[in-house]
Parts: sequence; C-alpha cells; structure tokens
Amino acid sequence: MSPRSRNETVSLSERIEGLARATEIAEGRLDADAVQRARHTLDTAGQRRALSADHTVVGFFGATGSGKSTLFNAVAGQELARAAARRPTTSSPLAAIWGEEGSQPLLDWLDVADRRVVGPALSVSTGSGRRASTAQGGLVLLDLPDFDSVTREHRQIVQRMVGMVDVVVWVVDPQKYADAVLHQDFVQPLARHGAVTMVVLNQADRLAERDVPGVLASLTDLVRQDGLPATGQSAPVAVSAVTGQGIDVLRDRIHAVAAGRAAAGQRLETDVQHAARELADAAGQGDPHGIDKAASERLTEGLARAGGIEMVADAAARSYRLRAGRHTGWIATRWLSRFRKDPLKRLHIESHEKTSDPGVHRTSVPAMDASRKAAADSAVRGFADEVSAGAGEPWRRSIRAAARTNEQRLPDTLDQAVARTKFSAHRSSWWWLAFDVLQWLAMLVTVLGLLWLLGLFLAQYFQIQLPPPPTVQDFPLPVPTLMVVTGVVLALFLALTGALLASLASRVHASGVRRRLLRSVREAAVESVERPVRRELEAHHEFAAAVARAGLTSR
Repeated sequence: MSPRSRNETVSLSERIEGLARATEIAEGRLDADAVQRARHTLDTAGQRRALSADHTVVGFFGATGSGKSTLFNAVAGQELARAAARRPTTSSPLAAIWGEEGSQPLLDWLDVADRRVVGPALSVSTGSGRRASTAQGGLVLLDLPDFDSVTREHRQIVQRMVGMVDVVVWVVDPQKYADAVLHQDFVQPLARHGAVTMVVLNQADRLAERDVPGVLASLTDLVRQDGLPATGQSAPVAVSAVTGQGIDVLRDRIHAVAAGRAAAGQRLETDVQHAARELADAAGQGDPHGIDKAASERLTEGLARAGGIEMVADAAARSYRLRAGRHTGWIATRWLSRFRKDPLKRLHIESHEKTSDPGVHRTSVPAMDASRKAAADSAVRGFADEVSAGAGEPWRRSIRAAARTNEQRLPDTLDQAVARTKFSAHRSSWWWLAFDVLQWLAMLVTVLGLLWLLGLFLAQYFQIQLPPPPTVQDFPLPVPTLMVVTGVVLALFLALTGALLASLASRVHASGVRRRLLRSVREAAVESVERPVRRELEAHHEFAAAVARAGLTSR
C-alpha cells in the first residue's frame, strides 16, 4: 500500500468517499461482517451529515443507580428528567434542547420523542485579548436508559444511541465505577472516540472529601487502561448534583464542545477510520507479488502442455514429411502416399485461409483427459499462487477465484487457440521443386532407357537387324541399360536424400509451429486467466488507496 503521510490533512468527505469505494471493492471479497459494519458506518455518516451540523448531541450513559437523571437535570439547570429512589426511572430517551431551529429532523433520526426546549443556542467565549471571540452552537442533551437494565428494550436503546450520539458522557458512581460490564462492553470498544468522550464520577458527595482524589485517580487508571487518553476533556471529573461540586466544570466542557460544533465531525471521522482499519485487517497484511514475465511464461507453458500442442507440433512435422515426400519421393511410388491422410487434416487443422472465421473452427485434437485437465488446473493454480504471494489470505482467495473465472471454457479456448494458428500447411519449401525436377529427369532417363530396350527387344523378336546399342567406355553395360540403372539409382538417391532433408526440415518446421502455437496459447492465457487476475490486482491497488484515503495512515 502507499498510504498518505501522517501529516497530510484528509477531509471527512474524502474519508467517506474512500471508505465507500473500499467497501464497494470489499463486497464479496472480504469478511461479510466487516463489510456490513463499514456499510452501517457509511449509512450513519451520510444520515448524520444530512442533518443539522449546528447541533451537538451529547448522550448521558451509565449503570442503574449512577444518578444520570439527577446529573442531567443539574447540567440542564432544570428539573426535566424524573429522578427517584425507584430504579430505573428512565425508560425512554429525553432530550434537552438549546437552539430549537433545525433540531427536529435530527431528533426524528435519533428516534427521541420526548423533547424539551431549554433555551437558545449556546454562546461561549474563547481566547483572550485580541484573540477573544464568541462561538455559538446548538446542543441536544440526552438522558438515556441504564445500559445494565433488565429490560431488553432499554439495552437496545442504549446500544443504538451509543453509536449515534456525537459526544458520549459515561456517568459512574463511587460504588460501581469499576464495573466490568461498563468498561469491557462499552468504554473499551468506544475508546477510539476519546476526543468526544467524557467520564464523570457522580455522587462524589457520598465519599469522604479525603477519599475523592483516590477514587478519581483509580477511575483515571481504569479509563487509561480502557484506551481513553484520560486527559483534557476525557479526564474524569468528580461531580455531585446534590452539592453542585464539579457541575460547572462539566457544563463548561459540554458547552465548549457544542459551541465548537466539531464533535459530530470528529465522531464520524473516527468511525470512518475505524471501519477502514477493520476492512484493512480483514484484507490482511501485505501486497501481492503481481504478474511478471516469468509467471506468464510458466502459465503459458503449462496451458500449452494441457492443450496438446506437442501432439499438434508432431502432427505438423509428420504432415511436412508427407507433403515433402509427395514432391521429392520416387515418382514410381508417390501414388502410394495418396492413401495416407495428412495428419493436420486428420486433426481438422488446415490453412488459416480455409475458413472465414477461425474463431468458430474446432479441431479434432482429443478432448482433455484427466491428466491434461490436471495440468491446466495446476498451471492456473500455480500462476495464481505466485501472483498473489505476499497478499492477505482473503485477497489470495479472490485472486485464485479470478484466475479460475473461465475454468469451464478453458479447454474450448485452448482448442480455438490451436485452430486459429497459421500452420502454412499448403506452403512448399524451395528445395522440393529442385528435387521434383531432378526426380522427373531421373524418371525421363529411366523411361527413355526402358523404351530403348523395349525397341531392341521388339526388333530382335521380329528379327529386324539393328546395330548394337552403344556402350560407354569402361562400362560393360549398354547405354539404354545404363540409362535405366542410372535413372533408378538417381531416383532412389533423391528419394532417400529428400526423406533425410524432410526429417531435418520437419523438426525446424515443428519448432516454428510450436512457437506460433505458444503465441496463440499465450493470447488465450492472457484473455482467460491473466486479464481477470490483472483486474483483481487493480482492485487490490484501488482498495489500498481507498483505505488510505479513508484515514488508515499505517499498516
């Protein structure tokens, strides 16, 4: 991957776009749960961004007896929530609103029916001297049911709200501040939202004054173990709704966050980053090796063996020798070769020009048997494993699946590759003509000698006196006999020499055919195997870039 620099600023819109693209690519490739969570994050982010950006939603979460409702009233400055000794008292969310305009669609989305308008949008002074300024922002404060309620509907409300509010306020009490359910099931999974999380030790009045710092320090250690920064606004604060201790500090923190109007964006940004990390974890570590020349050559060779090109090249060699023999062989026996069918024609492999559409032509090369199918499968699998080496297992599976996309059609594709290869099956070699001319000359000499001998035989039979045939010096045979012997010997010599040359030339011809077949098989391998794999590699690269854009700055 090539992630962005840690110092590079990435806008929330860019992060969301990156996560959306990464999720789209991950669909069907990575763990379905991680993809589903990413889609949920995208849905939530899209819906929240479409609603009021001027309002900050702050939710009070806590266990039974933590005094959320009392604290809620104290922060709001009004008796809005019902607080009593009987617990739980909060059965449905209650909203206190500062700045009513624009808040209604937001509360509809949150599914909060009980709404109380407390006052106008908040104004908070920031800076000092020349830098002093006043910021305004709407605020929605939510009093929520207890997360440990025995009522399932209450727990479902809390689980839904904890993923939707902009700021989370964990309210604990001195007796249950170390509750494992709170820390393991809620605080720890949301520790990434430290920038928009507050921790409140409520009911501090129940502790002796000297014990408050110790309990607060213990809570701070727990919060730090949960993964929260425990500094700044996330630092635990001790409050008491009864005595008013710490209420102003907590209220100021909430009002400052609301006036800043950045909490919603921070929450969404963290959620998007977390979803991107989950997708990256689901994808696994590392990048695929990729396609190189050596891998492509091994794939081509493996498919060539499976496609039977050695059989075809051998048929091309035998076809060459047969056609050569018909031009260079002894004329007296050439007619016998007509009874031998051309091996290429036997395989239905002829000149490329004989069919207007070689793509629909099929050969008679024997169908792939088990061993050849195994060879093709091994070549494809080996190629996929080599190309995907280094990538996480999900992407390796995806690349293997891409390599086998056209598995069922591969035998037919290889057959077409053989069929469309040009074999030059009707092209003659230049030396055939020379041998053919010499063979005819030898035949002519033989025939003339035979006719001469026949004439002498007939003259003798009819007792016609003819001069004896001439002889060649140092040769005891008469010229006509010598012509016959010379013609036959020359013809046989030419036939044997032609056969030897044809055997040697057929090897060269077969080698050329093999190269052309390899090129055709190479084209088939690119189309059927490499192209789907290359698309998958491009998808991996785009996924990595999208995850980086979503905010994953390191792997």
